[in-house]
Amino acid sequence: MTYYSYEEFTSDIKSLKLPLEVYSPEAIVSIARGGVTFGHFISSMLDIRNLYTINSIHYNDTTKLDDIKIFNIPDLNNYEKILLVDDIVDSGDTLEEVLKVLNTKYPRLQIKTASVFYKTSAKLIPDYKIKEATDWIEFFWEKI
Repeated sequence: MTYYSYEEFTSDIKSLKLPLEVYSPEAIVSIARGGVTFGHFISSMLDIRNLYTINSIHYNDTTKLDDIKIFNIPDLNNYEKILLVDDIVDSGDTLEEVLKVLNTKYPRLQIKTASVFYKTSAKLIPDYKIKEATDWIEFFWEKI
């Protein structure tokens, strides 16, 4: 298990500032729960107040579930470009399913993806990413 600290996170996230400014999303959609902290930091860094969440349940603690539940889908009708964020892209199943739901509901929407960590074996690799995951990551926001 690898612990990912607040200090490391705030240092790492700065590497995404310029590429995300070039993309220039109008809104950020965070996959809850893991992507919420990341989405908040990105929205602050880019000064984007249009920050939404979408819920996805694919894990129960560290156990992967057989199906993915997607709910709490935000109204994105007023946007053309969004950034979909999550803390980690492990298998890529969650990201794939959320993209499928959003692309079905909003077919004209341009969606780019971002994550703090990703695995090279994932079905989908995020458009913007910070680090490769080679171990289970324990994020600072999970420590209470």
